[in-house]
Amino acid sequence: MKRRDFIRKSVIASVASGALFSMGKWESLLANQANKALPFDMIAIKDGDPVTMFNKAISEMGGMKQFIKPGQSVLVKPNIGWDASPERAANTNPELVGSIIKSCIEAGAKSVMVFDNTCDEWTRCYKNSGIEAAVKAAGGKIVTGSVESDYREVKIPNGKVLKSAKVHKLYLDSDVIVNVPVLKNHGGAVMSLAMKNLMGVVWDRRFYHKHDLQQCIADFVTYRKPDLNIVDGFRVMKKNGPRGVSVNDVAEMKYQIISKDIVAIDTAATKVFGIDTDKVQHIGIAEKMGLGTTNLDSLNIKRMTA
Repeated sequence: MKRRDFIRKSVIASVASGALFSMGKWESLLANQANKALPFDMIAIKDGDPVTMFNKAISEMGGMKQFIKPGQSVLVKPNIGWDASPERAANTNPELVGSIIKSCIEAGAKSVMVFDNTCDEWTRCYKNSGIEAAVKAAGGKIVTGSVESDYREVKIPNGKVLKSAKVHKLYLDSDVIVNVPVLKNHGGAVMSLAMKNLMGVVWDRRFYHKHDLQQCIADFVTYRKPDLNIVDGFRVMKKNGPRGVSVNDVAEMKYQIISKDIVAIDTAATKVFGIDTDKVQHIGIAEKMGLGTTNLDSLNIKRMTA
């Protein structure tokens, strides 16, 4: 018997046995029960190491095969912007990046590429973050984001302020994009989350800072949304972001969030961090632009402990 038929018959049986429902309540119950059979919109997992949390969470999402078809090219976009060790939490956790790459390859990806347009000198960022070694060990390929000729000018027709941008060819040409920000404080944007992480695929980020940073962050997402977002909240920079000063800026929170909805995942990340979502203006702007929802109660979310 199909699950929906089973649910319908169960509800009818409840009514027949004396559990009286108005038609509105009956339809509501049926819809709520049916929704539980659908894939999760978000997984929030805590209290594990980055690899264990990712493996459990992606399994609950149906595995990476839900997002990657055999033979597709994949871009995994972590934050590698800073010349800092993993303990500083300025960049995405390298163990998580390696696990994601392995999962993409197991799903049949023909290639898995990784890059970032770094703020500090790129070779030092790649090496000292631990991400370069993790990418190579997992079977991915890491490339520089520091060559301007690798970026192509594109129009952003739905942007309010950001009308065009030079965007890296891997973001433009890859079949699948997996966006993997680290959760942290940010002096300019208030928080660095999934939407903010996409500034690392754009050549001229100075335009953002000179022309309404919050609006530009949301504007870019209208061009192309990632297929999957994975927020690394294992080590969280609580102050002095985005670069940080020392390990004293960092709290080990052991969280990870996975969702296709980039607005919802940024909303959830602010709650993990302990900040009012309204203070991160680009989240509300993006919702008004139809890019996702801040209403987490409307989503099918699974909360787990590793």
